[in-house]
Amino acid sequence: MMKNADQIRPSSRRGASGAWRRGDRLKPAPADTLELYGLPSKGETRLNDFRNQEFYFHKILERYMRLCAINEKQLSSLFAAISLSPAQLQTDLKSLNLHTTTTTASTDDPRAAEAPFSSPSITELSTVLSALRKLREAITATGRKDAFARRAYFFGVHAGVLCKDWESYFPALTALLTTIHPATPLSVPDLKEYVGLLVLDQACRQGNIALAHETRLQYGYKDRRVELVLKALVADNWVVFWKMKKAVDGYQRSVMEFAEKDVRVHALKCLGRGYMSVDKKFVESSAQKGWKELVEEEKVGWELTETDRVLVKKPKGK
Repeated sequence: MMKNADQIRPSSRRGASGAWRRGDRLKPAPADTLELYGLPSKGETRLNDFRNQEFYFHKILERYMRLCAINEKQLSSLFAAISLSPAQLQTDLKSLNLHTTTTTASTDDPRAAEAPFSSPSITELSTVLSALRKLREAITATGRKDAFARRAYFFGVHAGVLCKDWESYFPALTALLTTIHPATPLSVPDLKEYVGLLVLDQACRQGNIALAHETRLQYGYKDRRVELVLKALVADNWVVFWKMKKAVDGYQRSVMEFAEKDVRVHALKCLGRGYMSVDKKFVESSAQKGWKELVEEEKVGWELTETDRVLVKKPKGK
């Protein structure tokens, strides 16, 4: 009888196996490595460990390089999108998707249409910038001034500048020159590069030409192109400004874009005061923007004729 009872008794192993499978299904998805840590300024202390800092930076680099590989054909658009407001971003994404759909429908070759970057890519880039802030705060909290700190700041400045996220690059740039450099001096080329970025930031974003000259003199900085940018801003010389924007490197060009709108508006005002009519190409060259963008984004209300002449002012009748 005992034997029969043992045969009909449920196996304890089967129940445990079922419970394990249910646990697997309910287990939360693995956390994002870059979001494992909080901000040191809010009480996070795990990033005070130097090994954690180096591992975290390695993961930031991996994520950034993967984003660049996925969006290699539209990196400029991706970097620009990170600085847009949510409403602007949704509008840009819709217009990009609409453009791509139309292009795909009108061509036999699907490769002719360039796929736009996706909203997840923008979120990922925001995560990278947030992670760089956490790392920067951890380096500051631990007083680290070695080669690793220098490398982390280099990358943080470059990534922030390309995204035109001054809240990301400016603290790193300031710490690099005022804290890291006095302790572990930068090489001459590196010092010139980052001082140049600081000078352009002060002139183009902050609008403080006097401070930019003060910084230039403090570090003995000499660069003909950057000096011409400063002179162009003082003299409201948009011709030289646009010329130098093409001559400088990509990081400097990105910082110069902070002053772009003011330079463009000044150029258009000058055309409005000085011309009755002007060739469309001259307007586009002066503003460094296409006619359609000038009408839609800058709200230019001048009339364009069939002969591509822009009527700036209509002659008054006698």
